[in-house]
Amino acid sequence: MTTLTSASAKRAAYNRDAVLSASPSRLLTMLYDRLMLDLARAETAQQVADWSVAAENLIHAQAIITELNHSLDTDKWDGANGLKSLYSYVMTTLIDANISRNVNRTRECIALLEPVRQAWHEAAAQIPVPAATAGTGTLGFA
Repeated sequence: MTTLTSASAKRAAYNRDAVLSASPSRLLTMLYDRLMLDLARAETAQQVADWSVAAENLIHAQAIITELNHSLDTDKWDGANGLKSLYSYVMTTLIDANISRNVNRTRECIALLEPVRQAWHEAAAQIPVPAATAGTGTLGFA
C-alpha cells in the first residue's frame, strides 16, 4: 500500500510541476487534451450505462469548458466571441448529455471540439517559447 501511495504522490507531484512550468499555449493544449479524455471516458461509460462514471467525466468536462470560456480575452482576439458561442453551446449540450443520459449529445461535443483541439495544437506548435518566460502569463489568446 505504501508503494502505491508513494507512486501516486510522485505522479501527482510530476503533474503539478508540469502544469506550473507549462507555457500558456501548452496549458491550453493540456486543457483540451484532458477535455477530450473526459468526453471519451464519458462516452464509454454511457455506452455501458455506468452513469456515475459518465456524470463524473461530463461534470469535469463542464469545468474545463468553464475555464476555457473564462480565459478568453475578447479584446485580444477577434475570434473569441465565436469560440465563446461554441463553449456556451457545448456547455448546454454536456448538461443535456448528463441529465438525459444521451451518448449522442456527448458524441456531438466530441465532434465539435476535436477540430478545435487539433487547431490549438497546430497553433501552439508554431509559437516559440523562450525558456525564461515558460510558465508565466495568462491564456489571453485562448
